[in-house]
Amino acid sequence: MTLPLRRYADFAGRSRRLEYWMFSLGYLIAAILIGVIAAMSGAFSYDSNFTPANGLPALWLILLGLMGLALIVPSIAVQVRRFHDQNRTGWLVLLSFIPYVGGLIVLIFMCLPGTPGPNRYGPDPKDPHGSNDVDVFS
Repeated sequence: MTLPLRRYADFAGRSRRLEYWMFSLGYLIAAILIGVIAAMSGAFSYDSNFTPANGLPALWLILLGLMGLALIVPSIAVQVRRFHDQNRTGWLVLLSFIPYVGGLIVLIFMCLPGTPGPNRYGPDPKDPHGSNDVDVFS
């Protein structure tokens, strides 16, 4: 889950599907955790005029926004490396800016397997040493 954070702004190389999806799961869990803690602290309590009873909603939204800002670079970097794993250019990340269908197209690409063996972006992340070419019975 933390490998994309260790490779924070590394747009070179390749990343496995597992790396991408584990990072996405960690991102989702962190966002849900912040939401649950905010709810438990009373951040979503309102008075009779439907105004927040305290200043906590803004605090939790700021915290969630800061988390999003801190994780935007590794999110884009891991997507670029996923495209590289499929022997595609990382600029395909820009497809997500197409309204309505762009995010769906990128999601489909993130589900596709990478090319086996080395490609123009580096060695296979599943087998970086190329040992899958060795015949077991020889």
